Amino acid sequence: MKKILFVNACIRPCSRTRLLAQKVLDRMEGQIDEVNLCRENPAPLNWEQLEKRTALTEAQNYSSPLFQYARQFAEADEILVAAPYWDLAFPSVLRVYFEHTSIIGVTFKYSPEGLPIGLCKAKRIIYVTTAGGTIGGNNLGYDYIKTLAGTFYGIKNVLCFKAENLDSEGVNADCILQDTMKEIENSDFSIL
Repeated sequence: MKKILFVNACIRPCSRTRLLAQKVLDRMEGQIDEVNLCRENPAPLNWEQLEKRTALTEAQNYSSPLFQYARQFAEADEILVAAPYWDLAFPSVLRVYFEHTSIIGVTFKYSPEGLPIGLCKAKRIIYVTTAGGTIGGNNLGYDYIKTLAGTFYGIKNVLCFKAENLDSEGVNADCILQDTMKEIENSDFSIL
């Protein structure tokens, strides 16, 4: 059965981003494993953790809980990331999560020329976000994930579904959300 990793960075209990993510999950087939970053609250690496992580990677010992997110990420067949649009990107807990998934020997390795080579099984990441205002060309969260996925993880197919201007004066947020849900429903979910 296909392993689907759902990385949930939705902070609010009644998250509009989470609603869109559920629509995507409804279209996916397989076993869903959710990482709820608000509940798990991964901590940024400090010097002590970084030294421990470096020693373990140099010994090629990836059994430590320090590598749980990286192992799970590398083994997923498909990945869904849901994060609201905050400060031109996403909540900081998602950046911390990616700090924990970017592990040499688990999610990527380096070629003899020093270029990253992806080790992840996934062929696609789907990124879902919502914004109170306009995102426009400043979807830096999506850009970050797309670049990280393609450069380090070897995942070239990164899709984005977004609903923006949800809190703008005079708009019907429900209609905007419904339009994005229709876009999700009408999208080809076969992996290229």
